[in-house]
Order: sequence, then C-alpha cells, then structure tokens
Amino acid sequence: MSAPAATGEKKIDWERACAALDERGFAVLPGLLSQKNCQEIVHYYPDDHRFRSRIDMSRYSFGQGEYKYFNYPLPPLVQQLRSSIYPHLAALANRWGGRLGSKLPLYPETLADFLDQCHRAGQTRPTPLLLKYGAGDFNSLHQDLYGDSVFPFQLTFFLSQRGSDFTGGEFVLAEQQPRRQSRVEVLSPEQGDAVIFAVHHRPVKGARGYYRANLRHGVSTIQSGQRYTLGIIFHDAK
Repeated sequence: MSAPAATGEKKIDWERACAALDERGFAVLPGLLSQKNCQEIVHYYPDDHRFRSRIDMSRYSFGQGEYKYFNYPLPPLVQQLRSSIYPHLAALANRWGGRLGSKLPLYPETLADFLDQCHRAGQTRPTPLLLKYGAGDFNSLHQDLYGDSVFPFQLTFFLSQRGSDFTGGEFVLAEQQPRRQSRVEVLSPEQGDAVIFAVHHRPVKGARGYYRANLRHGVSTIQSGQRYTLGIIFHDAK
C-alpha cells in the first residue's frame, strides 16, 4: 500500500534516507505532510474518543507537557503513514540486526505481519501518539521501548510552524558511543517535515566489527506558543 499523494511520500528518496540513518542514526524528511494534513492531525487532540490514554509528563518526570496515545483503529492518515513507511525500513532494520548479531526473528515485510509478532508477544496497545507542548514545556532525553519486540526506527512529524506557532522547542538527539563523550544533534524542522531516527541504538563500524551506539531523543524548552508533533512508533506496547 502506498501513501496518498497528500502525504508527500513520493518525494522521499529512500536510498538517501537509509544512507543517512546508517551514517548518523537519523534522517530529515522535508515536506512530508501538507499544512492541511498537519492541521487535520492537530484537530484530533481535543477528541478524547480517539485516544486510549493521556500522559502528564511532569507526573512521571518525563519533562513538562502532555501527550495522548491513539486508540485502534488509528485515524486513516496516521494508519496510512505507519503502514506505508514501515516496508521501506524493514530491510535496513534486518541489516542492522545482522551487524549487531541479533538472535531475534527477521522483521517481516509488512507492518501487519510485524504487529502480529508484537501481539503474540503480549504487546497489543497502539503506540502512535500526539504531543502538545506550551511555553516552559520540554521533553527529557529518553527512548521509546514498550516491550521485548522493538522496531529500531521511529518518526516524529512536526505539525506546528516554528517562529509563528512557537519558539524554542528544538528536537534533540544524543548519541553515546563507548568510551566517548555524547554527541548531540539539535534540529529545527519546518511544519510538515519529519525526522526518522533510531529508537535505542545503531550499529557503528569499528576496527573489530560493529558495536552499539546508544541514542536518546528529547525536546528543548518551548519559549512561547504551542508546539504539536505526531510520533509514529511501529511496535505496540504491553
């Protein structure tokens, strides 16, 4: 299934995106969503029937702000993004697993088959989420792991326009390689852009083969306005 033209999926150079993931652990996908797409997703937020839970980030020391996990069935646009992007990443996910000596089963070619694996492992709750930040809010560096079955990539879609809807709120990625100081990337995507990045670690080639570099992600403090993002995580939660 290919994504509808409105999502801009045809614009993605997947060879370049996968090369960037190999080299840096993340790739920026510009203009993936139209302004209309972004506004549609933001307007889901007040409708609690679409969501299974709301998380107050300060309550759990995750940062400050809030987010909501979608219920199944996902909104059609969210489902389309999740199911159409997954196959482009499955082959790279398997290559990464091979480089790191993974003993886990290969990732299947379709999202439906991968979710079957998750559900057999007891991970049945949907993980796509909508995040809302206001002035003073932030998200501490973290990893989105919800069980033993983990797909190694996830995406954040930027639904608000920096400079007009909000200021501050940069997207932060931190990578820790063994015996080295952490390397930090600070990104300021535009409305409609997406960033695909490693969930928890990536293979880095060294003198004696590949080793794991651990990655975490977060959001710097919002200085003004409101910032909405859509998170697409491919594995479900226990």
